[in-house]
Amino acid sequence: MIPALDVVTYGEAMTLFVATETGDLAKVGHFAKRVAGADLNVAIGLSRLGFKVGWMSRVGHDSFGRYVLDVLAQEGIDSSRVTVDDRYPTAFQLKSKNDDGSDPAIEYFRKGSAASHLSLDDYVADYVLGARHLHLTGVAPAISATSRELAFHMATEMRKAGKTVSFDPNLRPTLWPSQEAMAEALNALAAHADWVMPGVSEGKILTGYTAPEDIAQFYLDQGAKGVVVKLGAHGAYFRTADNDQGTVPAIPVEKVVDTVGAGDGFAVGVVSALLEGRDVRHALSRGNRIGALAIQVIGDSEGLPTRAELDKLEHAPAAIHAA
Repeated sequence: MIPALDVVTYGEAMTLFVATETGDLAKVGHFAKRVAGADLNVAIGLSRLGFKVGWMSRVGHDSFGRYVLDVLAQEGIDSSRVTVDDRYPTAFQLKSKNDDGSDPAIEYFRKGSAASHLSLDDYVADYVLGARHLHLTGVAPAISATSRELAFHMATEMRKAGKTVSFDPNLRPTLWPSQEAMAEALNALAAHADWVMPGVSEGKILTGYTAPEDIAQFYLDQGAKGVVVKLGAHGAYFRTADNDQGTVPAIPVEKVVDTVGAGDGFAVGVVSALLEGRDVRHALSRGNRIGALAIQVIGDSEGLPTRAELDKLEHAPAAIHAA
């Protein structure tokens, strides 16, 4: 039986080992186990807000794969289109712990993973097209040519069916043969999205422009209905096809603990608000708020709120204090 979904997404989940002590990863002896993956983080965040979410992937027939499936079940995410592949392993990664707010060091062990063998064979039309919305990142299309083909097919079919698509470039340059190849592929994929959400530094790499207004116009000219450019501590800029534009300020935090996952939290806020029919400014404000929560905890998805927690925060003062 095909479930009725609000959102469908796909990609690679990795078991994440986060250092519990600061210092060089080579010298760290203790780690905490979690899951990681940009699209999975978004799926977790949307599920916690009460949306029915489906996540498509492949995991290995191993303990890491079982761990990913356990997390999906705990988070209430539909995993009926996750294939357990006994030929290839589940990927994993190591992440350092920093106490100064800087980006942590991350080492990936993903080459030849089960998820890198995602392809059109994993596409089930009734499952994907039964969802209201498709969220894509630039990570899954980077892991293999067959996975990239799947991303383009899903986006094309969803748009044909009159559904909506959001796209977060989430650049991983080391997974591409060149920066030019990365820009060409991801800009082509962005042309299939209703909403494109690059960071300002990502936009510069992908479009050659430095100003948020120019980055936004680049994607509007490709057919996007709206573009959101993340500005970090300065908030986020938006521009729509109707020429509505503006900047929504960031939410101040007392201390940055872990920057990884901030963009995914932002995407959770924006996508959830748009699916609820909220206006763009409210969507960016929510995105900034959830992104601020994400950077105050260790882990990629640990800071993503439940619906009750979000409702409480959206009626709170601007400053957020971690619980």
